[in-house]
Amino acid sequence: MSSSKPPASPSNDGFAKGLTQYGDRGFSLFLRKAFIKGAGYSDTVLDKPVIGITSTGSAYNPCHGNMPQLLEAVQRGIMLAGGLPMPFPTISLHESFSAPTSMYLRNLMSIDTEEMLRAAPMDAVVLIGGCDKTVPAQLMGAASANLPAIQLITGSMLTGSHRSERVGACTDCRRYWARFRAQDIGQEEIDEVNNQLVASVGTCSVMGTASTMACIAEALGMTMPGGASPPAVTADRMRIAEATGAQAVHLARQRLGIDQILTDKALENAMRVLLAIGGSTNGIVHLTAIAGRLGYEIDLDALDRMGRDTPVLLDLKPSGDHYMEDFHHAGGMATLLRELKPLLHLDALTVTGRTLGEEIEAAGPGFRQDVIRSLADPIYPQGGIAVLRGNLAPGGAIIKQSAANPALMEHEGRAVVFEDAADLAARIDDPDLDVNAEDILVLKNIGPKGATMPEAGALPLPLKLARAGVKDMVRISDGRMSGTAFGTVVLHVTPEAAVGGPLALVRNGDRIRLSVKERALQLLISDEELKARAAQQKITPPTGERGYRKLYMQSVTQADKGVDFDFLRATEQRGKLPRT
Repeated sequence: MSSSKPPASPSNDGFAKGLTQYGDRGFSLFLRKAFIKGAGYSDTVLDKPVIGITSTGSAYNPCHGNMPQLLEAVQRGIMLAGGLPMPFPTISLHESFSAPTSMYLRNLMSIDTEEMLRAAPMDAVVLIGGCDKTVPAQLMGAASANLPAIQLITGSMLTGSHRSERVGACTDCRRYWARFRAQDIGQEEIDEVNNQLVASVGTCSVMGTASTMACIAEALGMTMPGGASPPAVTADRMRIAEATGAQAVHLARQRLGIDQILTDKALENAMRVLLAIGGSTNGIVHLTAIAGRLGYEIDLDALDRMGRDTPVLLDLKPSGDHYMEDFHHAGGMATLLRELKPLLHLDALTVTGRTLGEEIEAAGPGFRQDVIRSLADPIYPQGGIAVLRGNLAPGGAIIKQSAANPALMEHEGRAVVFEDAADLAARIDDPDLDVNAEDILVLKNIGPKGATMPEAGALPLPLKLARAGVKDMVRISDGRMSGTAFGTVVLHVTPEAAVGGPLALVRNGDRIRLSVKERALQLLISDEELKARAAQQKITPPTGERGYRKLYMQSVTQADKGVDFDFLRATEQRGKLPRT
């Protein structure tokens, strides 16, 4: 005799989470289980916590070249902890294989990540990323989806050797290419070094954007302790991957959401770390975007004040001499965080369920090493990044002062203006270019709307000056610079030229004054002249004809808002950070 009792309503966990709409929740779960059983799954397995894993491997992404091994280790950790691993693909971005720029596609990857986390049933997710824009994209998407999440970094590449000199991407890429342009070395040697700069799969081996975001992810409490520094092809990296999988199961069981980890205190800790590691200038843009997803606005002036009492402690290229391997051998983030303890919010919660302070204590005492300095003996007295203001950048601009030429940080010079990247390419090597070493190179229209903000802010030195031995010049743009780059380069000038910012009004021969000490960036013309030029200027911001480019051009914000899409930022505003 059949029962007249209606079937129980499905729970909201595991495979019953986010059921497809058919009008009957019971049938939706019945159908879902029928299909997944077609892949060989049993009811016993389907009752376990479901842990999604973002699989971001691609033949076009050598930074994620260890993805098969990472997936295996993560799945092992999940199963040992009693969970069900469910890898799924998302967009994979590599800095060198993303046209026009990886920054253009970061927001698309964040949307892909967010919507997959919402669409597929999972109780927690492991976010596997490494190359520059992948980690911020994943954290942005996960923050918006508000699911228990843990970040796994793919890890840095090993260093190579060129004629007994240790080399690694990509600071040494830029250094050797500059030597080649200046004719210090020939074609044979540049071809030789090209074979040695990237000695294995993994992200750049210096404190570029990928390494910066790895350190920031751990400072945010989003990785397992020690998760930032192990190189990609090491056993240490695989053990971190296994532990990450196991912890994801615990996150699911504890229902420890990402909103409990990515708090105001965690974001301020990340800012401290960004400044103390001499991190990539891109880190500011990405942290701003992540914070924006949580309802926080980054106060650049407050960040600059924070930088004045946060010295650079990490001796890594391009601000220092070492590589990520050395950072790992020196104890990694545990050593750095131990030195930074007086400046950190030690009560910030991490994905382990313990506080940052508890994790620092659990890491044990430090040991003698020469990569991470103490607060009393920094490699640079202030934070690596300074914020500039003035009539040329009313919305702010930044400079990586720890990687700049001290002799140029107080400088006044004549502007040599390039209207866009095409103009730069056409004229920078012209022997008749009217330029000298004291001039200031200005590149317009490479901001978020002007050119999807490429890492072209570190303009090449004019060829005739490079061959004459000039090593650095002041360079100004509304674009970005790779975290692996160095030099006296002013970036993220806001508003950008393409939307009518004052940078658009600079003319050849104008005088510009840079004062890092005073945090000033000034076009030395009168307010009346500036207003007259603005009145004559006709600005038509670029628009896309169709598809994603049209969406991008309609919605992308300026650098001070993280170059995110306006409709992806949190609707509820929670204040400004840092609160210094």
